[in-house]
Amino acid sequence: MEKGYAVIGVGYRLSPKIKAPFYIEDAAAAVTWAFQHIESYGGNARQLFLSGHSAGGYLAMMITLDKSYLKKYAVNANRIAGLIPFSGQAITHFTIREENGIKNTQPIIDKYAPLYFVRADAPPTLLITGDAEMELLGRYEENAYLLRMMKLSGHKEIRLLQLQGYDHGGMAEPAFPLLLKEIEAIGKKI
Repeated sequence: MEKGYAVIGVGYRLSPKIKAPFYIEDAAAAVTWAFQHIESYGGNARQLFLSGHSAGGYLAMMITLDKSYLKKYAVNANRIAGLIPFSGQAITHFTIREENGIKNTQPIIDKYAPLYFVRADAPPTLLITGDAEMELLGRYEENAYLLRMMKLSGHKEIRLLQLQGYDHGGMAEPAFPLLLKEIEAIGKKI
């Protein structure tokens, strides 16, 4: 905030009190609110970036790549200036798998997986994870697969950074300067 950025921290309802897709819908409602109100706080709706760590990164990816969540509110997901998740889950989130009695080590790609919605016209994307050997389960590999499939779909503005030496929880701190650098670079193009 001291660098001139408006930051909106989003809360959402949690499992096990609710199940998918309600927390994804909560994220979409929050982003819709941001598009509708950011200018009254001195922000620019053309420069709305989505980020989040872990589950937050997953939610940002879901509502950006599966356009149906924002479409419910008459918002085109392509209005998002950039997507910059930190260690977001690219396959169906393990919470959703747990809700359905599926073990953590069983990868699923269905309507609750960002990978299911790869598309060439998605906003510019920077995927950031911790060290592949220190991350949760296969988090780096999931993001690498998302990168590959997005490129194969024709997406031209996607990159993946692996932060060597950082685990899932510790990768966020060194990722923040990378987030700001990416926002600045994309913002200059807008």
